[in-house]
Amino acid sequence: MTYALRFLPEVEDDVIAAYAWYEEKAPELGEEFLQVFYAYAGSILQNPLLYPKVHLDFRRRLLIRFPYAVYFRIEGNAIIVYGLFHCARKPRTIKTACLFHSC
Repeated sequence: MTYALRFLPEVEDDVIAAYAWYEEKAPELGEEFLQVFYAYAGSILQNPLLYPKVHLDFRRRLLIRFPYAVYFRIEGNAIIVYGLFHCARKPRTIKTACLFHSC
């Protein structure tokens, strides 16, 4: 099946915030973060069922090099990315965020 990849606006805000934080820490680190994020988010399209369900119908794709996880759901022929969360955040915070977004 061919899927379309969509991001909630809040995810884009989180990506920009993470980019800015890493860019402040070291030149080009923010750019590397963006490359890893978009590559990993895009790789979900190849086989979204490969990634484990972690809460209700939400699946998680961990990033390498950066302590973040992409949370998504398969909805028909679309993969909707609901969150980009730092792995140090409490799982309860992530579940609450998902419920807030009608997860």
